[in-house]
Amino acid sequence: MNIDFSTNKIPSPTTDFDQRVISFIKDWFDDSETVKVQTSGSTGTPKIFEIEKERMWHSAKMTCDILGLKTGDSALLCLPVEYISGKMMVVRAIERKLNLVIKTPSINPISDLNEEIDFCAMSPLQVENSLEKLHLIKNLIIGGAAVSETLKDKIRQSLKSQISKSKVYETYGMSETLSHIALKEIYPNTEEYFKTLNDIEISLDRRGCLQISAPQLNPETLITNDLVDIKNGKEFKFLGRIDNVINSAGLKIYPEQLESLVKKEMDNELVFLGIADELLGQKLVLIIEGQENSDHVQRLKKIDYPSKNHQPKEIVFIAKFPRIPNGKVDRKELTEIVSNILTK
Repeated sequence: MNIDFSTNKIPSPTTDFDQRVISFIKDWFDDSETVKVQTSGSTGTPKIFEIEKERMWHSAKMTCDILGLKTGDSALLCLPVEYISGKMMVVRAIERKLNLVIKTPSINPISDLNEEIDFCAMSPLQVENSLEKLHLIKNLIIGGAAVSETLKDKIRQSLKSQISKSKVYETYGMSETLSHIALKEIYPNTEEYFKTLNDIEISLDRRGCLQISAPQLNPETLITNDLVDIKNGKEFKFLGRIDNVINSAGLKIYPEQLESLVKKEMDNELVFLGIADELLGQKLVLIIEGQENSDHVQRLKKIDYPSKNHQPKEIVFIAKFPRIPNGKVDRKELTEIVSNILTK
């Protein structure tokens, strides 16, 4: 189904997802000042809360402005409209009067896409399964989870082979910031730091975690659990979540950074955890999803760790990682599983 928001015509739905999109559009244009949004549960228990439409409109305008989207451009929706990511794609289309192409969310939502699209948002898993069609999307933003170094390389190789003029960005944001508040270019340029959108102010709290001031999006200063390095007051580099930091023999280790390093050599999902240890406090352990084989052994030998203390003391292979509803690895449950394995 396509909806051209430069007109006042809404077509009849042909799928259940079409019907959910139209239902949200009706909610958007009713007399209520808010809409209900469900959180993903990636940083806690999933919940439903209400967001002011005016704040969502400001967020939509920020994104459309920074990407240079204009009336008549096309956008593709392939994310669930229960969550802020899907809702914001619809609001952006409404705000900028875009032609919205609607695809039922799946791991490969653009498999039948044959025309160019000006703008699309996808999850990393969707991008992983859509590499052969990415060149058809002029502006792609990726969110919902970190984009691995392996996936970034695949994106670059795919688009270079197609001589594509596409631009691809990793996003930083959460439900409370109404989707993203910063972008980091993956292709054609490779950026190390996220760049905040206009009217977003960032700072560090006493723990070294990111604070976000965005009055048009949220009346309160948002305090995150994300450790970051801030540059120029408008750019920041994600170091890791403070609740994931591993303290081993007095050394603070950011597992997300090590995971990015190892994923340059390994295609498997993997996680670094700190497992309780009498001598070290926490023992650095690398857990890899899948079955161990000789190829894994050779690839692991190529890893150039920052120091000897950043090398895992144990490597554990697990057939399938536990995950939370949005697909992210459940680190808490995985820690319990690994702890039991290592104490047997």
